[in-house]
Amino acid sequence: MALGEIMSFAYDTFCSNKVRFALTALGMVIGTASLILVATIGLTGRQYALNQIQSIGTNEIWAEYQGGVQRIGSSTPDPLTVEDLQAVRQQVSGVEAASEVAQLNDRVAVGNGKERDLVILGVSPEYVRVRNLVLPSGRFFDPEDSLSHNKVGLIIDRMAIQLFGSTQEAVGHVIKISGLPFTIIGTFRERVETFGETEITENTMLIPYSVSRYFMESPSIKLLYFSMADSAMVPAATTEIKRVLQSRHRAESVYNVDNLTAVLAMMDRIATGLTWVLFLVSMVTLIVSGIGIMNIMLATVTSRIREIGIRKAIGATNREIRIQFLAEAVLISFIGGVVGIIVGLAIPYSARFLTDYRIPISGLSAIIAIVVSSVVGILFGTVPATRAAQLDPVESLRYE
Repeated sequence: MALGEIMSFAYDTFCSNKVRFALTALGMVIGTASLILVATIGLTGRQYALNQIQSIGTNEIWAEYQGGVQRIGSSTPDPLTVEDLQAVRQQVSGVEAASEVAQLNDRVAVGNGKERDLVILGVSPEYVRVRNLVLPSGRFFDPEDSLSHNKVGLIIDRMAIQLFGSTQEAVGHVIKISGLPFTIIGTFRERVETFGETEITENTMLIPYSVSRYFMESPSIKLLYFSMADSAMVPAATTEIKRVLQSRHRAESVYNVDNLTAVLAMMDRIATGLTWVLFLVSMVTLIVSGIGIMNIMLATVTSRIREIGIRKAIGATNREIRIQFLAEAVLISFIGGVVGIIVGLAIPYSARFLTDYRIPISGLSAIIAIVVSSVVGILFGTVPATRAAQLDPVESLRYE
């Protein structure tokens, strides 16, 4: 019997029992659509997590002094300095921007007449670029402000709203630090919420580093930030920066030089692992659907025993009977798989069409879904097909 004739007969059988086979295929539709949607959800979550980390700055490298081994005669702190930043810029290629961070703390009078604790960071004009900050209102101080020692600053947007009602209203107000008036020229926020895990807090004010030196006994630096021209340069540059800093200080001093590359790789692995877990869970639905196909096909074999006996009596071989019933099982799973792919892809494509969000769609998941649905049809259709092929033709003809 030709393959075309087998598929034609399987299709006729499908059409003669539309409701039964449609309900059987429904499980495969749900399973296949779930598989595609799970892949889409996993990719979307992965993209979101990576975008959040990349918004902090994948080109960013930071260095900080962590102390050192306590030895007799060498217990004096050995912090980072502005000269270290300049040395790195001269000796490490690819540094596109850099900024020192000096931290001060003060209790100041604010707009409502009350006092408030402030974290004051002395930074360079390139800090806004290195830290990838957002400026809801106003501007960041420029090199001229820094060279002229202008007493200007920016406050974090949350504090601006609490004190002045809005970020726009905050611009132009004056905050006195140790009696010196600082004019607020803008507000800022981190592009991605870090929940206080960085030097920026809910009560942070940024001022030029050159002005912050007025309030410091020594030119010590809390942090050095560097931004590389290309993220591919970050791992090598991190090692080189640490070498430069270590060479400029005592051997026992410890400096932490790090970047987000490891965090980015870890998040990528976690997101990929979760996607595979969800993918395997959705496979359970396909297996359940396959069991449903097997049950329906077993029932079909029982209802068609006389038909099988007649076909064997006029010359049909066991192989042809087996292929016939196997083709019907594969057809059910294949149709269910195709419809499931259409449903599974329609949802993310609709979201793309109706919103501005570009949901990632995996073509590979559709290929895997149709292959898996066909394999499920073959695996769970084999038992009913084998049972049909093994029926005795004489007994089949006498079956009522």
